Amino acid sequence: MSDSAGESMRIGVYVDAFNVYYGARSRCGRGAVGWRWLDLAAMPMSLIKPHAWPGACLERLVYCTALRDREGDSTSQADQQAYIAALAGHTPQLEVLYGKYAPRTKTGVVTERPSRGRPPRRLPSPGADRIPEWLPVEQVAGPQGGDELLVTVSTFEEKGSDVNVASALLVDVLTARVDAAMVISNDSDLHYPLQLARQHVPVATVNSSANPTVRDLMGEPDIGAGRHWWRRLRAEEFFAHQLPDPVAGVSKPVGW
Repeated sequence: MSDSAGESMRIGVYVDAFNVYYGARSRCGRGAVGWRWLDLAAMPMSLIKPHAWPGACLERLVYCTALRDREGDSTSQADQQAYIAALAGHTPQLEVLYGKYAPRTKTGVVTERPSRGRPPRRLPSPGADRIPEWLPVEQVAGPQGGDELLVTVSTFEEKGSDVNVASALLVDVLTARVDAAMVISNDSDLHYPLQLARQHVPVATVNSSANPTVRDLMGEPDIGAGRHWWRRLRAEEFFAHQLPDPVAGVSKPVGW
């Protein structure tokens, strides 16, 4: 590992892609242009303070995602694959690890839209006689005794990225492939692997979302190997670090 001897400090960056995408969308605005073509090599390295991690150089960029294999959504699939191809062409240190993108059905009560800083409120039923016959909902008693509406919805879930982030992080740390690690996610499930990694190397946790950084991901700056840090990204940092267009023969999708 480098310190003041002029040697490089090898940095591994581990990205939970969907966590970053939805976090960036909440920070920058869903309809905004200019943040999706993100340079995931330049942006993380720009966050490192030289006095904290001197001689830092990118050794590994592990991008954990799942292909949006979703019927009727061919544009999103093509855009995602174009981005991954551009990222690979621009960043030789890149390794892409794939999870699964699978359909799911979920059942729950109707709530209002979530508001930042407070959980969504459960909405009362308007009354059984006011529920349209075509609407497949069930009126049920809520925990406070009032009537609520139970619905079943079809959705998609990404599975495996958190496991892939944790696995790649620990393999690289325990085989001494990297001298420090940066995890870009705000997923509390990563608490334990981050805790283990901090015993061996300095670790940074970068939160891309609009929500506060999960306390379980912070740790203490001086435990284990020490020199740990964390921070939350600002919207301008996404806009400021974009890939060239085109790059490696791949053009940025329209609207990006």
